[in-house]
Amino acid sequence: MPGTVAAPRGGVLRDLYDRYETVRDALSRIDKAARGLGLPDISTRLIEADGTSERRGPEVQYLEIFAVSLATHHMLVAEGVEPVAIVGQSIGELWALAAAGHLPVEDAARLAVARSQALTRHGWRGKMLAVGVDGRRAESLAGLIDHPHLVLACENAPRQSVISGPEELIRHVERVADSLGWPSLPLDVPHPTHTPAMARAARDLRESAPRGAYGSGRWRVRSPWLGRDVGDDDPVDLVAGALTARVRMLQTVRELHAAGADAFVECGEWPVVTKFVEASIPGVRCVVPLSEADPVAAVREVADDTLGFAPVRTAPVRTAERILPSPRTRVPEPAAAPVAVVEAPPRVTVTVPPAPVAHPEPAVAAARPAAPAPTAPAPAAGPDYETVLAELRTLYGDFLGYPPDLLGEDDGLESELGVESLKQVTLLGRVSERYDLPDLRSDSSLLTSGTLRRIAESVVQGRAEATG
Repeated sequence: MPGTVAAPRGGVLRDLYDRYETVRDALSRIDKAARGLGLPDISTRLIEADGTSERRGPEVQYLEIFAVSLATHHMLVAEGVEPVAIVGQSIGELWALAAAGHLPVEDAARLAVARSQALTRHGWRGKMLAVGVDGRRAESLAGLIDHPHLVLACENAPRQSVISGPEELIRHVERVADSLGWPSLPLDVPHPTHTPAMARAARDLRESAPRGAYGSGRWRVRSPWLGRDVGDDDPVDLVAGALTARVRMLQTVRELHAAGADAFVECGEWPVVTKFVEASIPGVRCVVPLSEADPVAAVREVADDTLGFAPVRTAPVRTAERILPSPRTRVPEPAAAPVAVVEAPPRVTVTVPPAPVAHPEPAVAAARPAAPAPTAPAPAAGPDYETVLAELRTLYGDFLGYPPDLLGEDDGLESELGVESLKQVTLLGRVSERYDLPDLRSDSSLLTSGTLRRIAESVVQGRAEATG
């Protein structure tokens, strides 16, 4: 289950709310807890397409992420998917505890708010930076500065790590990574965590958080920071301990796969944690129901395959298959893909919802370190839009392994084509070098809502201003 990610879309749970009684009950319980804490109803915006919240803030955002994760989990169970384990990333571990039955939904909601408030009171001026390298090199990068609060916070995938630390030191790390040709991206999270700097906030949370009943639960919960299954652990201590601990998602995913899990389902709106899974285990099956045109059909297919001991595709997934398809478009299986039948144990499904990064932590997908761009002379001053668009299609298509003519100029690079943030950083850097526009790579709007049209227009405008 995801940790801190972007706030869900309005109306994202409307169909699930209408279809499943368990979803309606879960949202009602979250709303009850929110009202008791002086917050607005959480469900209204999520089940109404034009729903708005009067009061926004980190507490509301966390509870909305919780609601989406829990609702997706209830859909899975209602359609016959039996999780072998539930995994949460960062604060997503709290959602996993509630989904598995270790902790009542209301208590989980109250604990999420208490965590947010403790972090806000702490007011630490920190940042988190995703870097497109393995954990060993990311840890060495942080170690160059040798500050106790600057640490490797998350190991998400073979080539995607997160460093957490004081804001001014993160800026130094970013410059060093850039000089080494390592792609990096600052994470926009309300509360940077997973560093020893959070020790005081963790003590505050242990002292102030409401305590409630908890038990063994119905399903197994695997903790990426403990490195083991959750047993008779106090939820408050678990959430507080995670604030200063490293999240080892890469190791957790590989251990579950080695134990027999070959299907991973993300209980979030968009592929976040499943991008880490795909990068860590090539060829594994990942499903994000809420990003499909028909979420229920996607879940039923997973349930049918699990119950029927269906063949599992073992051939590596092509880059274009893994990265580029729109999150709302299902990719057909190759007609003659090599398969292997899982004998014992039977095929299992792991529910993986995130968060914020990784962590509340926002999640950024694995990216290959940027290779030196081929040297080419800068284009003549004042290139026209069509020329630039054609060059961008070739550049992006070659890098991503996708036919250039299938890259629509108005397709969202991340929202529709699935290009992870770190890959966009690398590509935008190449565009800025190609057209001698150094300011282009720092235009965050081209990363958050980028399309080839917007990038081409920015290039044309930038070159016109340079020549003018």
